[in-house]
Amino acid sequence: MGFSTLIDILGSTIIGGAIMLIIFNMNDSSVENHYVNSGELIVQTNLISVVELFEFDLRKIGYCKDWTRAPEPASALLSATNESITFLTDVGTNYDPLGDGVPDTLKYWVGSPTDADVIKTPNPRDRMLYRQVNSDPPNYSNMGITQFKLTYFDALGNEIPLNSLLSNAALHAPLGIITMQIDLTVENTAAYGDLSDTDKDVYSKDRSAFWRQIRLAAPSLNNR
Repeated sequence: MGFSTLIDILGSTIIGGAIMLIIFNMNDSSVENHYVNSGELIVQTNLISVVELFEFDLRKIGYCKDWTRAPEPASALLSATNESITFLTDVGTNYDPLGDGVPDTLKYWVGSPTDADVIKTPNPRDRMLYRQVNSDPPNYSNMGITQFKLTYFDALGNEIPLNSLLSNAALHAPLGIITMQIDLTVENTAAYGDLSDTDKDVYSKDRSAFWRQIRLAAPSLNNR
C-alpha cells in the first residue's frame, strides 16, 4: 500500500466524517424545528380554548335561563381581584349549554408558580387555572398560563383601583364594575432541550401567545 493510497483513505475518512456530522446536525435541527412548531401549535390551541370558555362565562354574569330567578345586577358580581373573579350565573349543563334555570356561583382563579400541580413542569412560570361551580371540587388544567390579569372599569371608563375592589370584595359586593379588561399569556410548559437557569426566557420569546380583551361587558352589569 503506497503513501498516496493512505492519503486517499485519510481524505475519504475526513470527508465521510464531515458528511456524517452535517447529517447529524440536520437531523437535530429537524427534530428541534418539529418540536418547536408543535409546541407553538399547542400554545395557540390552549390559548383559544381558555379564551372561548372564559369569555363565554364572563358574558353571562348575572344571567339565568329562568329570568324570574335571575339575580339583581348589583349583586351578580360577588368578588373581584386582579387574578380572580366570582359571580352568579346559570352554568350550562350536558343537556343545555344555556343552563338549567337555577343561578350558580362560578369562580375563576389562578394558582401560584410554586404549586405542586405545576412545579414539576420545566417552565418556571406556568400556573394552574381553576374553575369552580358552587361548592363542587374545582376543575383545573395546566394550559401553560403565565399571566392572568383582570382590570375593571366603571360606567365612565375609569379604572377601578384594586384597593377599592378588595374592600368591596370583603363585603361580597364589588360595586361599580361595568366592563373589564382581560390580559392572558400562554407559554409552552416544556421547551426543547435541557435549559439552564439562564435560559428560562426561551419560553417567552418564540413559545408564547398573548391575548387581550378590552372592555368586555356582561349585559347584566349594564342594567344596574
